[in-house]
Amino acid sequence: MIENFSRKKLSLLLIMALSYTISPAQVSVELKSEYIGKSSYRFMENEKSEKVGDSKGGALIHQGSINIPLSFKLNEKKRPTMWALSVAGAYAKLDNENFTEPLVVDEIVNAGINLNHLRPLNDRWSMLASIGGGIYMPSTKISDITLNNTLGNAGIVFIRHLKPNLDLGGGVAFNNSFGTPMLFPAFYLNWRTEGKYSVNIALMNGLAVSAGYDVGKSLRISVIGEMNGQVALLEQDGEGKMFSHMYMIGGLRPEIKIGKKLSIPLTGGISAWRPAQMNDRTLKSIFKEQNYYFQSAIYASAGLKMKF
Repeated sequence: MIENFSRKKLSLLLIMALSYTISPAQVSVELKSEYIGKSSYRFMENEKSEKVGDSKGGALIHQGSINIPLSFKLNEKKRPTMWALSVAGAYAKLDNENFTEPLVVDEIVNAGINLNHLRPLNDRWSMLASIGGGIYMPSTKISDITLNNTLGNAGIVFIRHLKPNLDLGGGVAFNNSFGTPMLFPAFYLNWRTEGKYSVNIALMNGLAVSAGYDVGKSLRISVIGEMNGQVALLEQDGEGKMFSHMYMIGGLRPEIKIGKKLSIPLTGGISAWRPAQMNDRTLKSIFKEQNYYFQSAIYASAGLKMKF
């Protein structure tokens, strides 16, 4: 059962993956709005799941990102050397009901910027390095921003080009998610096939799995599975806290293509699992197993992808 998978390990994996995004050789912009229906809030302990009173909630999430290549060149093996700037933001409105304790927040604002550098080391290896930072807020009030709401990150991943369509990498990432600056393992995976039928598995900007079919030049239909989320840093009773909101979704995605540089992906399906909980912002909390989550619910999203 997916619920038996540690929420802590899942959110940590996502945080590591979010540090690494390879920008294309041209400016790209992505916008997306997501809706997750209401479902019960539950607590799992010792493989036993119970409802938390009559608490329930849904979510409406708006996300956007832009990747700007600053320099780009290919070597004789068609391996890129690139500097790129990536800017991303997200706003999550959590429609929470019947909570009698401060277990959740009502909104999350994330905004970050990263400088990424990709370069080949030889025919089989490349290096991807990233440095940046962002704000992770439980409100939209700019006046509430403090150093406690900011995170810095840096990391380096070494990527092995196992096959023309398979890249696998690992390295280390640095951030101050738990108050004290720490090193974490970082992972990279990109496997894809191309053609009328295609499959893609990527662990770069979150986790994404898809199997698609080109109906024609202007329509692609895919079965997808994705993992995404947001984080808010805050204080409760004078103590530093980190609220993590993650969701794993699956469904059907028709993508309407308008020319070569514009597409509109639409997704319908379910949010299979949505962990959402408050943790102490300390190293000790990494090893403390708590599993608060929302049950499965309907999911829908609409997006826009542009290249310039």
